[in-house]
Amino acid sequence: MQRATDCVANRGFARVLCSINARNVPAVFNRVNSSMLCRQYTVLPPPRDKEEKAMLDSMLRVDHAGEYGANCIYAGQMAVLGRTQSGPLIQNMWDQEKIHLQKFNEILGENRVRPTMMLPLWNVAGFLLGASTALLGKEGAMACTVAVEESISEHYNSQIRALMEVDPDRYTELLQLIKEFRDDEMEHHDTGLEHDAESVPGYMIWKTLIQAGCKAAIYISQRI
Repeated sequence: MQRATDCVANRGFARVLCSINARNVPAVFNRVNSSMLCRQYTVLPPPRDKEEKAMLDSMLRVDHAGEYGANCIYAGQMAVLGRTQSGPLIQNMWDQEKIHLQKFNEILGENRVRPTMMLPLWNVAGFLLGASTALLGKEGAMACTVAVEESISEHYNSQIRALMEVDPDRYTELLQLIKEFRDDEMEHHDTGLEHDAESVPGYMIWKTLIQAGCKAAIYISQRI
């Protein structure tokens, strides 16, 4: 998580610092700083053929969509519960999701991968899901978190198995990143259970419906 966090933490400053360097320091020094500050950390090897390119594009596209949707869900939860005692807990999980999303934004841009065309829909749907479950109280928000994070974790696990079967040595850094993010999602899942997710009325119904929506979103985002 540290490598991804460091990269994301520097990104916001990189643009400012690079523009300052370009105006105020010698060209050689500027090039050194540009390579240190502006070049994002690479996790993907150059694709060997069109098939590998298509596989990785689909994988990254759906991962980006998942993290984008999770951010929208937490935004909806914070809109309802942000000023309650549950606010700091939700904000902490949201902050981790922001790091995940920013990292995938970088990877998509670096590798010229088009994000899913469904982002506008996921934006609205995610926010409404987060807000509507939060209206049930903290327990409703935590039930939503458990359902979503379990779905994302299972999806990450399926990607890990797929990459391990293809060539684990070739995808070492991508595997490391996915495992780190998977562990964060499982931490959020466990946090939801610890904060009474299962006590919300109709917990299993909510969980089943939300996870069905997550599976549909994953399927669509891989292809569109």
